[in-house]
Order: sequence, then C-alpha cells, then structure tokens
Amino acid sequence: MTDDATIPESTTPEPANPEPNPESTKATQAKGGAAGSRSRRSTTKPDSAPAGPRHASQPSGILPGLVKGLATTARTLTRHTHTAEYPDVPPKLPPRSRGVIALTEENCTSCMLCARECPDWCIYIDSHKEEIPPTTPGGRARQRNVLDRFAIDFSLCMYCGICVEVCPFDALWWSPEFEYAELDIRELLHEKDRLGAWMATVPPPAALDPASADPAELVASAKPPRPPRPASGEGGPPATRVRRADRGAPEEGGA
Repeated sequence: MTDDATIPESTTPEPANPEPNPESTKATQAKGGAAGSRSRRSTTKPDSAPAGPRHASQPSGILPGLVKGLATTARTLTRHTHTAEYPDVPPKLPPRSRGVIALTEENCTSCMLCARECPDWCIYIDSHKEEIPPTTPGGRARQRNVLDRFAIDFSLCMYCGICVEVCPFDALWWSPEFEYAELDIRELLHEKDRLGAWMATVPPPAALDPASADPAELVASAKPPRPPRPASGEGGPPATRVRRADRGAPEEGGA
C-alpha cells in the first residue's frame, strides 16, 4: 500500500510565446503615447512672451482719414471750376487739333498721291483730262487734269495726317471742326463740296520766327528781273570764245 501523500495539483504549462491580446495592446500604446507627449511637453522650452499691446501714441485710422478728407475738401473749395458748358459754349480747341480734313479744290491736280499713301484707302478721286488752247499764236496746246470727285470716308479715316503731309500743292488742310456726326455711318462719306466748305474753319498759319530765313518763294519774288539777252549782231559786245589751255608744248616737227 502506498502512503497517503499529497498529490500536487496538475498545472498546465504556459506557452513560451503567448499571443498578445489586441485590446490590451491598444491600451498600452495609448498610455505610452500619452506619457511620451507629457514628457515632450515637459522638455520643450516655453514659448516667447506674446507681443505687448500697441503703443498708446499710435493714432487710430479713423481720425487721420477724416482730417485728410476735410483738407482735400478745403483745397477744392478754393479752386475755380472748369466745367465746359457744351454746346452752349463752344470749346477752345488748340490750333493744331485734328478735327476734319478740308479741301482746296483749286490746288488739287489729281496726282493721286494722297490716295496712294493713305493706309486706310479712304480717299476716292476721279478726274479727266482737258485740253487748254495755246496762250500764244503758234504755240502748243496743253492738257491738265480736271477734278471730278474728291471724297473722304471718315468712317475709315484714322486721322493720321499722311494725306495732308504728302500733298505737294497744299490742297488738304486740318480743320478743328468736329461737329460732323451722322445718324447713318454711310453718310460719313463726304464729297468735295462739303470738304471745300470746311476751308472757312481752317485757322491761319502761325507766324514765322523772326530769326528764321525767308522762304524761297519770297526770295525768288524779290529778285530783280533779268535783263533780256541781246540777239547776235544787235550792238551787243562780241561773244568771246574761251580756249582751253594746252596741256603741253607740241614737240618739234610734230603736227
């Protein structure tokens, strides 16, 4: 028979690598994260002190703006108004203002130079040739161009002034007239009759500088007329013939 002895309780051996509980793992990580954040907060330096309030001497934005506005109003009250009461009072335009192009029909020779140089091709010219009888007996008849039509389409014109500058006979002029608006754009094609009527509004040219030279036309008109050349054998001095100097002496025995 065996002695009555205490039999030890059977214990189950624990596994070497037990499986971790996911819920406990999350809790542990949360605690560790909180502790790490506390440690980081404790080790960081305190922030710099916040900036103090603005200086008491700096004024607010309302009072200076009000003062500036009142000062501007006071300066404006002392100025004279320049309101142009148009059309009751016509405006004073500068003498070289480009309002409309006027035409002197007598000076136009239908050379077509203005129409060729116009960048917008807004000038239309028609003409025909006319024979002029000779002014002296036995002379030859001449031909001249007669202007039939001269029109400018101001709906296309860009007022560059090239036609006025290139005209060799001063047939085109700038006029300060600007009241030629029309209700229909097709009526802005003005013919030579209306262009010629605007010549009355062309201002006179400015006076020449006293220190400048006289124009060539005035110098030519002030010259005395040339004396008539006497015919040969009518009491005039005999015509002398100038002989060129010999280039070298002829050799002996030469021709």
